Amino acid sequence: MSTAEPRLSLLDRSRTRAGEPDTAALRGTVARAAHAERLGYHRFWVAEHHGVPGIAGAAPAVLLAAVAGATAGIRLGSAGVMLPHHQPLVVAEQFATLSAFAPGRVDLGLGRSPGFTAPVRRALRQTDRDFAADLAELRGFLTGTAEITLHPRPDRDIPLYVLATGSGLTIAARLGLPVIVGGPLLRAGGEQALADYRRAFRPSAQQPAPWVAISLDVLVADTDADAADLLLPEAWAMAQSRTTGVFPTLEPVAAARAATRTPRQQQYLEQTAAAAITGTPDRVERRLAELLDRTGAGELVAAGSTFDRDALRASDAALAAMFGRR
Repeated sequence: MSTAEPRLSLLDRSRTRAGEPDTAALRGTVARAAHAERLGYHRFWVAEHHGVPGIAGAAPAVLLAAVAGATAGIRLGSAGVMLPHHQPLVVAEQFATLSAFAPGRVDLGLGRSPGFTAPVRRALRQTDRDFAADLAELRGFLTGTAEITLHPRPDRDIPLYVLATGSGLTIAARLGLPVIVGGPLLRAGGEQALADYRRAFRPSAQQPAPWVAISLDVLVADTDADAADLLLPEAWAMAQSRTTGVFPTLEPVAAARAATRTPRQQQYLEQTAAAAITGTPDRVERRLAELLDRTGAGELVAAGSTFDRDALRASDAALAAMFGRR
């Protein structure tokens, strides 16, 4: 792919692994970010989850501070902070502080997903909130137009992004914000929702024109079968979460393959595989080119994970090589 092609980034959710403490997942995220910077990735995203056994990434601003200390130039983003869990002023203060340690490198992606379970939602004191109003308030703090002056005051812009599905696209278009989309919007027919976002977009000081990033699992290996195996631990964890309500740690490929599964779990495994892009470098490059062309995306957010960290590093390197070819 040429330099005119969309930019390439990674999303790491700090997936926990069987036999490891949760802290190993966080250290693995920081190490992966440093490796991504060496490979030439444009941006490194982290996410926010609470009370999920399979994910240690609960505090994006804190985790990004550690990533900032281990990197020098790669952009750092949240994909995202779940705004209904927080007061906009507190989020603005956290990311303004982060920007002080990584000036010009911080991006604030915001979503509105609820807590994973009812106890988590209660613990977060989650209530119905006006996402659009909270976004606007947060932007006011960061741009210095709110009635409260933010401290520390950012000396560089902190761009906002919206993790958008359905009505989130409408909100982003109205506020003039770029979006990160995945899931159903990447399937055939999702182009209409993206076209509606682009048509309704109102230019803002941050974003003069509509802009879309796409996010999905992407894993690369020497053979199609090996790449499918890389996806299996994540797909099996997803199948278990859909049928048991618990999103577990990643297991080795052999354990996931040998696990007894119900017909419904098998169906979810197949759905996860169908939504991902896996395979040899040539196969992945062809499929990504079609998807990027169909969506008009300006960035690929590769969100793949697997149990074997060395295999994941090799996949990250192979993906970077595709985007680095002249």
